[in-house]
Amino acid sequence: MAKRVFFSFHYQDVIDFRANVVRNHWVTKDREEAGYFDASIWEEAQKKGDLALKRLINGGVEGTTATCVLVGSDTYARRWVRYEIIKSIQRGNRVFAVHINGIKGKDGRVKAIGKNPFDYLAFRYSKDGASLEILEYTGGKWVDYADVDGWNLKTAAPQSRWGTAIKLSELGYKIYSWGDEDGYNNFADWVGN
Repeated sequence: MAKRVFFSFHYQDVIDFRANVVRNHWVTKDREEAGYFDASIWEEAQKKGDLALKRLINGGVEGTTATCVLVGSDTYARRWVRYEIIKSIQRGNRVFAVHINGIKGKDGRVKAIGKNPFDYLAFRYSKDGASLEILEYTGGKWVDYADVDGWNLKTAAPQSRWGTAIKLSELGYKIYSWGDEDGYNNFADWVGN
């Protein structure tokens, strides 16, 4: 059965059409074969206040089983992409990323691969591993993440993580390349794995 996927991205990548290649690749396939239904909210995301935008994102993530971060040049630093990642993890979604700069933009060109957003977010585990706080790398240093509070874990983290901070990229959040890893044919596997 197809899963509902929330797409997180920097809006510039929609303007350049790169994000749309991934989001709309199911159009040429049966939705079951594509492996997902698109549940993103970008069409609705106009300039709104922070609280309204958080509510919109929370509603967009609700009812999804996976979150795909479409990684362009500046995605890693976007405040709302970081929020979508953290809210998706908190919800229990499978979270993964896909490099899209290898896709030709509306200008017919590709760009250099963007930075991995999972390198710029981290969990700091409590001394007993029962809860975590969120950190973000900004301004050349790690700071407490202000948009989402940490939370208690259902089961304690492995003892090796107690009292430590670990980047999401070191916790197994994967990043794929649409072009190099044949995203058109493999996306359904990425959603399900």
